[in-house]
Amino acid sequence: MSIKLKTVILECRDIPQLVSFYTSLLHWPVVYELETFVGIHSDEDEMGIAFQYDENYIPPTWPARPGQQQMMAHLDFAVADKSELKEAVEKAIILGAKIADEQYGGEEWITMLDPAGHPFCFVVWNH
Repeated sequence: MSIKLKTVILECRDIPQLVSFYTSLLHWPVVYELETFVGIHSDEDEMGIAFQYDENYIPPTWPARPGQQQMMAHLDFAVADKSELKEAVEKAIILGAKIADEQYGGEEWITMLDPAGHPFCFVVWNH
């Protein structure tokens, strides 16, 4: 038996906003689309991110704080080196992301918040 992670699903109130952000950031095409659910996938490794409408979505607090909405998961995106890290951060900001106020990863790890408030990281990964 072989089990592979295929898709990570993010809840949100504004699907078009997140589809625009992540397709522009990653250059992944939309592969599945309903009014309340849209999926994008990479071509090379068939990994996907989907966006599901939730009218009660509350953005998580980063970092976690007692009594506030907790993060369920976050995404890590690999870049080759520090110059690509800088480029990726700049591109994400142009597309509507913000650098998180608190950072824990040093110079090779940047935590950001997408337009809906989901935490994600760019990580220098040379493997």
